[in-house]
Amino acid sequence: MCPRTAPPGTEEVPVLLRLRTALLAAFSALVTVLALAVGVPQAQAASALPCDVYATAGTPCVAAHSLARALYASYGGPFYQVRRASDSATTDVGPLATGGYADAATQDSFCAGTTCVITKIYDQSTRHNDLTVEGAGGAGAADVGAPADALPVTAGGHQVYGLEISAGMGYRDNSTSGVAVGGAAEGMYMVTSGTHVNGSCCFDYGNAETNNKDTGNGHMDAINFGTECWFSPCYGQGPWVQADLENGLFQSDSGYSKNTANTGTGALPFVTALLKNNGQNYFALKYGNAQSGSLTTTYSGGEPAVNGGGYSPMHQEGAIVLGTGGDNSNGSIGSFFEGVMTSGIPTDAADDAVQSNIVSVGYGGATGATGTLTPASEISLRATTACCSTDYVRHQNNAAAISPITSASSVLDRNDATWIVRRGLAGGSCVSFESRNYPGDFLRHYNFALLRQPMDGTAQFRADATFCPTAGRSGTGTSFASYNYPTRYLRHYDLGVYIASDGGSNAWDSATSWADDVSWAVSAPWAP
Repeated sequence: MCPRTAPPGTEEVPVLLRLRTALLAAFSALVTVLALAVGVPQAQAASALPCDVYATAGTPCVAAHSLARALYASYGGPFYQVRRASDSATTDVGPLATGGYADAATQDSFCAGTTCVITKIYDQSTRHNDLTVEGAGGAGAADVGAPADALPVTAGGHQVYGLEISAGMGYRDNSTSGVAVGGAAEGMYMVTSGTHVNGSCCFDYGNAETNNKDTGNGHMDAINFGTECWFSPCYGQGPWVQADLENGLFQSDSGYSKNTANTGTGALPFVTALLKNNGQNYFALKYGNAQSGSLTTTYSGGEPAVNGGGYSPMHQEGAIVLGTGGDNSNGSIGSFFEGVMTSGIPTDAADDAVQSNIVSVGYGGATGATGTLTPASEISLRATTACCSTDYVRHQNNAAAISPITSASSVLDRNDATWIVRRGLAGGSCVSFESRNYPGDFLRHYNFALLRQPMDGTAQFRADATFCPTAGRSGTGTSFASYNYPTRYLRHYDLGVYIASDGGSNAWDSATSWADDVSWAVSAPWAP
């Protein structure tokens, strides 16, 4: 809230004026927290963002990282930096407006005709705890930057990018300000994805060692998200929100899960993962669907009493890590859209208010365009062959297939048959197809078969996931030539989808009905 001044002709005692200003500001912020906590739409509440909420609750952010949006209503600085391959030049990407969403067009323009990697993620707090590409550690060689265009997503109705981590990628700051050390209390959350995970160590965000090595139990305090079950039993298939407190991924004070209901988040495309720790005798884990609903607490209790101790009190060192373990164990994969760390352990009410604000962002919402091959348009691809004119390209068990889709089909099936058109990953005059419900996953060919896989930034993946539209070879619809096999076209054959030539040694190269099978109707999306 801006300081108020007395109207002309009015005299006020300066001390009283400052007191009134402070009280009004505090009251306004409290109203915001309460409004968010009970689910009042953001447009009807004051424009408090996550770090505003936490500051009002007395646990200010000491780190605030996001590629997608501002985490303070007053923040207008850069979100992240990209470096392009053609000349190694760099540029910063910031918000469209103060307190707003990322100006992704800056990245698109700067990286046009080449590729870019993310070299820095700026801390939006006054602490300036910026993350840069992580160096070598006790368990891993130096990392590389993530491809800047690997994770396009809609947030707040805007086209922005997230951070997609593949094995060998990670970010870190070993010289921070204000981050908890030596048993101090802290909280943290990140918005991630349940569709891009694995069971390798360790997709973390939070407090880590300052020397990139494992220095002992309790020297980390970070959120871990993945399918690695360190202490058995874990229930369900995951992925789980766990606490990486060093030398273990913890779901309770005993390490293993004591909560049989905690079977993981499943393949939610957007997940809020939260950890808080008083550094002495208590930690808690929570998760939520970042698109709707509230948080679920999976554990709240004492610090771990396993591995010979060392977790009560904690021994945090105060570095910040993103995408790897504390010793740069970097075999994990994951997605990151935003995250913060606080000084002090936040209240449950503040956590709930932040979750409400995250939901209001509308991560993964509709792009606003449908039925065309214009980038950011959502489409479904219908077969035009007489046998299969009600069948659509969809992903199933990571592979592309065709199957009948109607308005009576399940929500899952309709989502699986919806694709977002993106500028060609290997060439801007062509297109790539991103999965609607698996953010950052694209259709690509491998051994001529079409698969749904996460974009890893390699030149091979870019070429395999790029298709060039041409007039339908049957005289109707659109055909899609493979970027790196230009005589092969996207074809359905025996319910599978391939890149196929008109005649050849493979069964899917059969000349029978080839022209019809490679001609597709670009249709309105089936996703609800």
